[in-house]
Amino acid sequence: MKIAIGADSAGVSMKGAIVAHLKDRGFEVVDCGTNSTESCHYPVFAYSVAKKVSDKEVDFGILVCGTGIGMSIAANKVEGIRASVVSEHFSARYTRLHNDANVLCLGARVIGEGLAIELVDTFLDTPAEGGRHAVRVNMITEIENKTFKA
Repeated sequence: MKIAIGADSAGVSMKGAIVAHLKDRGFEVVDCGTNSTESCHYPVFAYSVAKKVSDKEVDFGILVCGTGIGMSIAANKVEGIRASVVSEHFSARYTRLHNDANVLCLGARVIGEGLAIELVDTFLDTPAEGGRHAVRVNMITEIENKTFKA
């Protein structure tokens, strides 16, 4: 599995821990930056990761900023992206099961590195359930494509 990961200055340390963990698990990791604690613009990194997921260059994306919220908002502007901010196991599991999320967003100022790594594992190890949930995911795609009819 190939994973793209990005962070802003608030998430750079957590990103490093996640990259090391992913490599230990045998995943190929594409690091989209930043690698500095200097202030930077998180949409740059959100776009870089989301575009790689959208273009199917990677299987999933992971984004880390202070809260995960800004990264999620920016990533969700890229076609085909379903990015979710999670801070506990239930949401990490169900965003994959029911929403077929393809980008995980984490808040480095909200959770610790140990929990972040557990959430990454839960997210990556949970398959999309399909069925009635696939119908709903397709509706989300129709909204994105402006073809949705309520």
